[in-house]
Amino acid sequence: MKAVTTAVQGAGLGLRRALLGPLADQLPGAIGFLEATPENWMNIGGRYGRAFRQYTERFPFVTHGLSLSIGSPAPLDEDFLYRLKAFLDLHGIADYTEHLTYCSDDGHLYDLMPIPFTEEAVDYVAARVRRVQDILERRIALENASYYAAPGKQMSELEFVRAVLERSDCDLLLDVNNIYVNSINHRYDPAQFLDGLPAERVRYIHVAGHYDEAEDLRVDTHGSDVIDPVWALLDRAYSRLGVVPTLLERDFNIPPLAELMIEIDHINALQARHAAPRQRAHG
Repeated sequence: MKAVTTAVQGAGLGLRRALLGPLADQLPGAIGFLEATPENWMNIGGRYGRAFRQYTERFPFVTHGLSLSIGSPAPLDEDFLYRLKAFLDLHGIADYTEHLTYCSDDGHLYDLMPIPFTEEAVDYVAARVRRVQDILERRIALENASYYAAPGKQMSELEFVRAVLERSDCDLLLDVNNIYVNSINHRYDPAQFLDGLPAERVRYIHVAGHYDEAEDLRVDTHGSDVIDPVWALLDRAYSRLGVVPTLLERDFNIPPLAELMIEIDHINALQARHAAPRQRAHG
């Protein structure tokens, strides 16, 4: 397996079809990279296929999948994985990430379901990750996921995430919004959780908005602006990890690009503030 490091830097934005037109005149700069969901672009031809190819030629890309279903009781879809590898190779994309969840059994579900936090599940998932990495010839990264129930829980979320990363020898896509959402829903200290994650495995970061369903319930939607406590958690992540590439997720209620750029600029400003002391130290 090839040892692949992150090929991107700066602040990124998820590529959605609604943004194909608005992004056409945007040059790499404030937006350092784009993220695509491969299932939305694989085997797509015509004008959308041509538009996607134009973007992969202009911007560095990462990919974030939805259907790997790494914790599913069903066998891995290896046909999908070989098609995914061909797609990544075609577009020269090194980074593939997925959710530490499952979304299928006999058929695909319409949500990302929590994997039981158990030692048995750790071993099961780790073996599947290793197989995925062998097929893709890439070291993948798994995202710490939002969840609303913990069936069969025998270990903490943090213990489970750490164990999966270690036994599968894969990396972490660090989602700071998911940490915040889970900390409210499951009543733990988000800063303590962040500090407990293995810094050396963080590939890149996701930041997003969510929905306040109730005082003690947050729903991970990617449909609103990032709130101050999540920005603060991102700031803490940079303090601990250094400046890590960070992607703004927005999946619906997508505002005009100018409004998204306000949040992209905020990421860039945070990164610049944390980069300055390190640059002086190495000067």
